[in-house]
Amino acid sequence: MTKRALGVCYYPEHWPEDQWAADAVRMAETGLTWVRIGEFAWSRLEPRPGDLRFDWLDRAIDTLGGAGLKVVLGTPTATPPRWMLDKHPDMLAVDAQGHPRKFGSRRHYCFSHPGYLEECRRIVTLLAERYGANPHVQAWQTDNEYGCHDTTLSFSKAARAAFRDWCARRYQSVDALNRAWGNVFWSMEYDSFDQLDLPNLTVTEPNPAHVLAFRRFSSDQVVRFNRAQAEILRAHTDAPLIHNYMGRVLDFDHFDVGADLDIASWDSYPIGFLSDRLEASPDHKARFLRQGDPDCQAFHHDLYRAVGRGRLWVMEQQPGPVNWAPFNPAPLPGMARLWAWEAFAHGAEAVCYFRWRQAPFAQEQQHAGLLRPDSEAAPALAEAAQVARGLRDLPDTAPAPAPIALIFDYASAWAWTAQPQGADFDYFHLVFAAYRAARRSGLNIDILPAETADLSKYAVVLAPGLMTISDTLKAALAGFDGQALIGPRSGLKTPEMSIAVPLGPALPGLDCTVSLVESLPPGTQVALETGEHFVHWFEHLEGGAEVALHTNDGRPAIMRRDGLHYMAGWPDDASFALRVHTLCRRAGLVPLDPPGDLRIRDTASHRFVFNYGPEPVDYDGATIPAAGVHWSAL
Repeated sequence: MTKRALGVCYYPEHWPEDQWAADAVRMAETGLTWVRIGEFAWSRLEPRPGDLRFDWLDRAIDTLGGAGLKVVLGTPTATPPRWMLDKHPDMLAVDAQGHPRKFGSRRHYCFSHPGYLEECRRIVTLLAERYGANPHVQAWQTDNEYGCHDTTLSFSKAARAAFRDWCARRYQSVDALNRAWGNVFWSMEYDSFDQLDLPNLTVTEPNPAHVLAFRRFSSDQVVRFNRAQAEILRAHTDAPLIHNYMGRVLDFDHFDVGADLDIASWDSYPIGFLSDRLEASPDHKARFLRQGDPDCQAFHHDLYRAVGRGRLWVMEQQPGPVNWAPFNPAPLPGMARLWAWEAFAHGAEAVCYFRWRQAPFAQEQQHAGLLRPDSEAAPALAEAAQVARGLRDLPDTAPAPAPIALIFDYASAWAWTAQPQGADFDYFHLVFAAYRAARRSGLNIDILPAETADLSKYAVVLAPGLMTISDTLKAALAGFDGQALIGPRSGLKTPEMSIAVPLGPALPGLDCTVSLVESLPPGTQVALETGEHFVHWFEHLEGGAEVALHTNDGRPAIMRRDGLHYMAGWPDDASFALRVHTLCRRAGLVPLDPPGDLRIRDTASHRFVFNYGPEPVDYDGATIPAAGVHWSAL
């Protein structure tokens, strides 16, 4: 059973100490349970090297805990203080143009810098020793938003030295590296690992194998950095360890980071993401201006539930206008409630609003909170209290099984960034299109990593854009008796970013070969016999497998053997929805196909219906208001 709770992010170091107790009481009265603190407080914990001042944090934790609140304590390593740069002047990350990412905001460190890593180990050890057994500290957050502000990739001297070492361990010999990368091309061969540089500032595009190796290395550096903190905390606390991931940040493998943690959380800013991070038409963005995209939050809930091996939080939930998007409208009334319930329906244990009180200073002063800067209630405070009352009334429920699985692979995102072949080919965009099509069916969806070995729980599996199809996944597909849709652009490369020979996709038992690929510019499409289109991408297929769908001019668009299908192009939204609907029917599933902007998520005991539209909708005997939530027992 999932126990649900609400929380908030709080910064006691921003406010007079005589205000803390009143804040804590008001949080509890609102119905909040969790409070995250400390993740940006290093300069107040250690204003000078070795000058440790934890007394204020002691009092803050005691004050919050005394009001009955549970504390999530963050490690402060995302914001090293200014003296750290004096001590380690080469610790800054460097961007691809060779410019240092300077002090003056946050995340100004290179994951590969050994001196900064030791400083992080030191401060985390001090915090763990002091608070690891504190009864009020009931969870820990490592760092904050790995990868935010494009900070995963660093082209510093420290990164170059670490990359050379990583390559030496991966390839063992420079000859093996040359062969793997195809460095005979353009005379790019190396004589020693010491000659390796990072893949930036080259005359034209760098070798995509070099880029992919650097992306893998950079992801491993994030894993290493996080693991260093997790290992220290494990030695001092039994409380769960969490990291708060971001939306649409694919620069490191979240599954690998999550393997060292207990819970995956993410920071949900639906309106900011719609404006800043999603491809959509102007009409779509205008319709959902104050609600956010109807599928973006759900996608990330399902992704991070998988990263957390079933355990999911939302560590930061947007309560009002943010400060960082190109445009920052206010949510429709009811959205702070809807977003929270949607997270709970997707299995979240906790939803924490960001933040308690709007800051009147610095970079985020325009970012709304549950309170205004003058401590008066902001609109979302009442909605949070409404959700809290609902949590008391609605029984805890277990997740419901999902009949549809979507395979997600971070390495494929890196590969197609290294060699997109089409200017608008984007892995996230492709996978999100598949997710959107599946979600329009009204059926539950699980997101799975690319090394998944067992698909037996599912009736339908979608796997678009996989650079390689591992032997593990091939074996799972070979034994799968449901309906699987693979492609486009799947199984066409080796793990070292060369064209696979024999040509892909090389799916078990499917006589289908991709002989040629085309990227399609905007306004260009390949018409299908069913009236829809492929956009962005099209592949020429050969082989003796059955043709399940043709293009208008008679070429194979989908080839299949039994339930295993390979799709040769990127379907437009109507086509993707039709493809998924057809697979569901073939698998014996009955799509719910909710109308309009309604979205459905089932738990073990209740069906939740969310209306993302700006107008009411009648459905299943109920009128669901704009920005409204309806649930009924199953």
